[in-house]
Amino acid sequence: MNRYVKCLASLVATCITGLAMAQVPPPMQPAPTTPAAVPASASVTVDSTANASGQLHALTGADLSNFFDGLVPFALQRGDVAGGVISVVKDGKVLFAKGYGYNNLKQRTVPSPAGTLFRIGSTSKLFTWTAVMQLVQAGKLNLDSDVNDYLDFKIPPFQGKPITLRNLLTQSPGFEDTARNLIATDGKPVNLEHYLKTHLPARIFPPGHVVAYSNYGCGLAGYIVQRVSGQSFDDYVEQHLFKPLDMQHSTFRQPLPAQLARLMADSYDKASDGKLQPFEIVDPAPAGAMSSTALDMAHFMIAQLQGGSYDGNSILSPATTTLMHTPQRTDAPGMNGYALGFYQENSHGQTIIGHAGDTDYFHTDLHLMLDADVGVFMSFNSAGNEGGAEVIRAGIFNAFLDRYFPVATPQPPTVATAKADAARVAGWYLSSRRNDSALRMLYALTQTQVSALPDGTIQTAAFMNPSGAPMHWREVEPLKYQQVDGPYHLDFVAAANGDIRYWVTDSLPPVMVFQAVTGLHTLGSIELLGTLSLLLLLATLLSWLCGWLVRRHYGRRLALNPKQRRFRLWSRLGVLALFVTLLGWLILMVSMASDQSLLLQGGATPWLYLLYALGVLALLGVVLIVHHTVRSWMTPRRGRWVLLGETLLALAAIYLAWLILALRMISFNVHY
Repeated sequence: MNRYVKCLASLVATCITGLAMAQVPPPMQPAPTTPAAVPASASVTVDSTANASGQLHALTGADLSNFFDGLVPFALQRGDVAGGVISVVKDGKVLFAKGYGYNNLKQRTVPSPAGTLFRIGSTSKLFTWTAVMQLVQAGKLNLDSDVNDYLDFKIPPFQGKPITLRNLLTQSPGFEDTARNLIATDGKPVNLEHYLKTHLPARIFPPGHVVAYSNYGCGLAGYIVQRVSGQSFDDYVEQHLFKPLDMQHSTFRQPLPAQLARLMADSYDKASDGKLQPFEIVDPAPAGAMSSTALDMAHFMIAQLQGGSYDGNSILSPATTTLMHTPQRTDAPGMNGYALGFYQENSHGQTIIGHAGDTDYFHTDLHLMLDADVGVFMSFNSAGNEGGAEVIRAGIFNAFLDRYFPVATPQPPTVATAKADAARVAGWYLSSRRNDSALRMLYALTQTQVSALPDGTIQTAAFMNPSGAPMHWREVEPLKYQQVDGPYHLDFVAAANGDIRYWVTDSLPPVMVFQAVTGLHTLGSIELLGTLSLLLLLATLLSWLCGWLVRRHYGRRLALNPKQRRFRLWSRLGVLALFVTLLGWLILMVSMASDQSLLLQGGATPWLYLLYALGVLALLGVVLIVHHTVRSWMTPRRGRWVLLGETLLALAAIYLAWLILALRMISFNVHY
């Protein structure tokens, strides 16, 4: 669920790591490969026939067992992940379900696909979206109506456009991203209605204009289900989804009901440290609070693949199911986009939809291969090292596709205008999934750079290949790029005047675009001018201190009258306020990257208020610095080097004042 906020100092890099395996962890006991027992009621079936597509490896239960047994234990050990579960369905039956590693490190118990619960994070959203589609099918909701028609509070229109349910289901309502109070560990869930009414995010895009993933938007959809159905969200999902799908070990309730709590997998940061982590409370619940088993999730996948039915029970009509799976929007023609709730993951010549999910410690993925009638679910109970679990799940699914649905990657020729186009697209880009109100500075630091290389290829600094090096891309059509020695694509979208607006890539889910940043707002400019300005402030403070110590030692005073000395003192205090403010912001950003509680549990709030107040003092300090510089020029017999120094200091202060205002470092907004 919080996949893109876990390490905000490397937000973009974390999102798009690709298939690279993390570095080897400290030695640990190898994870067991013995499958947990599956009760007879699970109806696990092994398909002994080869897939009609004629792939090299037949997609059978026996071959899946060989494949996963050879891959998953090694991946868990290398990623420093305690354990996980996997289930695969095909043609309406469970083909494979198995647990690996440990759901309890102390007791060395293997997770059961039928009886061990895992938190599935944002994969929970698929149940919320399915509930919405049930009410659409019943005529109680309209995908294109203003959501205010179903709410008891109002969401103002943005640029005259209201939010619709279709906007919510395609992650394009235009909300900025917020993470405060997203995950807590105090065991106290927030009432859904109260959460939504007190956590309304700012709008930064018109509805339907650009994809920008929003947990709040899904919570809003869950509340609409609650209001229109007349049932609590938990009750509705249990009656209309879990019961007909025979999902007896699934719930959105937090904390877990007693009968399920004893079945919950333990969670860990890393398997090697063995430290048990607390149960995570996710708000808003419809966006990511669900706990489930691999076998229960197999039932859901079967229903989605079989026209909305499982074991004779229907949750959706075939027509509504098809509508839910039909592409609704893409931000670049031919690239993956959104269906209704599901996002596209098309690869290896297959039509694939799915959804990942993350809490701090659980990491999940679900994939539906619509043409092949195959579903794959996996979930892991540790964060692991260097994004271990996130890398593992991507690597496992791509290896699955390579094995059972192999396809040759076409290698079209590079276009003749590659060098000119590389220069055209080179620059800085910022994710559309961001917070502008309170953490604009943080997100400015997560800009990713596209660089033009001499051979006409481009490099994306934040995108890493399996060896850990930045990905290279070559142009195969105008503004369309293919990964060098890889399967992924990256497309740029230009405005009518030819300026580059943004780019998208299929190397990560289509939950954001990367928008062009220009001028002084680019990270390159901020790094250069900001560093020079801060160094000048630091040099001024050190010079001030050293000068004071020298004069004190020799008993001398500045050759200034009392008023001049007073203005100079105020100027230096202004420098101090400016330096402390910006240093404080940098320290907070680094701290938020290393301590997720500052972001997810609201721990940064008092520090933000302190920095906002310091920012006001810093701006007053800039006025004092500029005032002193002007007076210095008006004072006779001031040395040219003194005047040059004061002038450079004033220019640095003016730039930093602009930076404080541009990055909203005095907004007094804590909706992060």
